[in-house]
Amino acid sequence: MAHFATGVTVVTTLEDGHDHAMTANSVTSVSLEPPLVLVCVRNDSGWHDAVLSSGVWGVSIMPTAGRPAATWLSTGGRPLQGQLSRVPHHRGELGVALVDDALATLECRTHALHEAGDHTIVVGEVVSSSADARRDDPLIYYRSRYTTTR
Repeated sequence: MAHFATGVTVVTTLEDGHDHAMTANSVTSVSLEPPLVLVCVRNDSGWHDAVLSSGVWGVSIMPTAGRPAATWLSTGGRPLQGQLSRVPHHRGELGVALVDDALATLECRTHALHEAGDHTIVVGEVVSSSADARRDDPLIYYRSRYTTTR
């Protein structure tokens, strides 16, 4: 799968007043009607437990300049408190953090959960989205490293 190029996202949730965030490249569109997307999450991650509890989450599709944030949020063992203190963000209508410089953002309510080995497939119904159509600088993950389309 290292030969499959994917986009890079930051997924967030808010549980009991605490932001939980992680970098994910396993985000996929599932359905247009209703609008559904999925993210695959390790069962032993803090984000997994938090999103199961909260039922709401955000997706920020990262630009090339988002590489430092993506790297930080994929670092194991980072503290729960202040995960997003290095990442400029704002709150969406569901209260989840969305990265300010994202190419596009989605806010989701959990629609379904599917156990799949050591991961859970979290399917969310998109309740709001935004995109900057002028942007053309996605961060890509390919062969276990970040790259660009240029």
